[in-house]
Amino acid sequence: MRAHDNPYTPNAGARPPALVGRDAELVAFEVLLDRMRAGHTEQSMLITGLRGVGKTVLLGAFEERAQARDWVTVDAEITKSSDFGLRMAQLVRRALLRIAPSARWRDRAERAARVLKSFQMTFEPEGKINLGINVDAIEGFADSGDLGEDLTDVLLALGEAALEHGTGVLFLFDEVQFLNSVEFEALIAALHKTVQRQLPIILTGAGLPQLPRLAGDAKSYAERLFRFPAIGRLPHEEAAQALVTPAERLDVAYEPDAVEAIVQYTQGYPYFLQEYGKLVWDSSPRSPITSGDVADAREAVEAKLDGSFFRVRAERTTELELRYMRAMAELGADAQPAKEVAALMGRTSEQLGPTRSRLIEKGLLYTPGHGLAAFTVPQFDRYMRRAHTL
Repeated sequence: MRAHDNPYTPNAGARPPALVGRDAELVAFEVLLDRMRAGHTEQSMLITGLRGVGKTVLLGAFEERAQARDWVTVDAEITKSSDFGLRMAQLVRRALLRIAPSARWRDRAERAARVLKSFQMTFEPEGKINLGINVDAIEGFADSGDLGEDLTDVLLALGEAALEHGTGVLFLFDEVQFLNSVEFEALIAALHKTVQRQLPIILTGAGLPQLPRLAGDAKSYAERLFRFPAIGRLPHEEAAQALVTPAERLDVAYEPDAVEAIVQYTQGYPYFLQEYGKLVWDSSPRSPITSGDVADAREAVEAKLDGSFFRVRAERTTELELRYMRAMAELGADAQPAKEVAALMGRTSEQLGPTRSRLIEKGLLYTPGHGLAAFTVPQFDRYMRRAHTL
């Protein structure tokens, strides 16, 4: 079949042609928007899950729904290397100018600009970053040098401006687990104050499964400020729907055994479904796609996953870290006790503790329970066994 017509989208954050299995999260988000616009308090949402389950896609769907309700939206991907204070200054500036052009600012919007100017001057006094806001800084606000206090001043001022102009602001943050403890604490504290003032500011984010623990470590009341919906693999019926529906729209069918084979191999993980669907489409001569076509495409699917999705993560590790993950893979796909991994490597868990910690810091492992570690990437154990010796 023609590659030009291929409907599948195995790209990072790309919306699949059939977004299925996320109705509960979408409905909950719409309730959040409507309650906040009505002046009611509601918990913001931090989506958690492994790599490749569609967290970024879901954030995009949230953004579309917010914009349809005339909310101002600003998005960012959190990285370890960025200066969070300056990043927030840039995002708040973007939100403020989307609330209204500076020529149409009312009193609270102009005040928000002055508070933002104070914040920018506090965290970037050398003026390397020019926010382009032609106002004077306001003394006594966002100028203490404490990120939590100053970010609170900024978000409160932004929320007042949004309220004055009849809108709300939605921040969408991806990879939230890369915030350090000071940054996360400051963000949670600032958002908490906007909730107390019933201002229309929402933070919706996405991150790896350790996110609820990190939030709780940053502020004890985080579990009351956020909901932490966990998304994962799609159930069998919905996985089949995600695979079949895009093809049906183009009058291409799958034989039932072919669908079953792909769903079983991918285990219902959305990214893998898109990758397998794309490659089997390109290699199949005609409709319907058969189980033989699926089997013939298997080697290409594994080569594609190994050469990109998996390998780019493995290449970020040291030799010892790679050996640690290979030992985990030998024990299976589930979370593994640190003692058993160390024993397989002929060492103690105390000796390998720093190695395990670095892998967690790099976002390759997470800790679902005391003394346990699991891969943040689905089927990473398969890759390790294929590509690396113990």
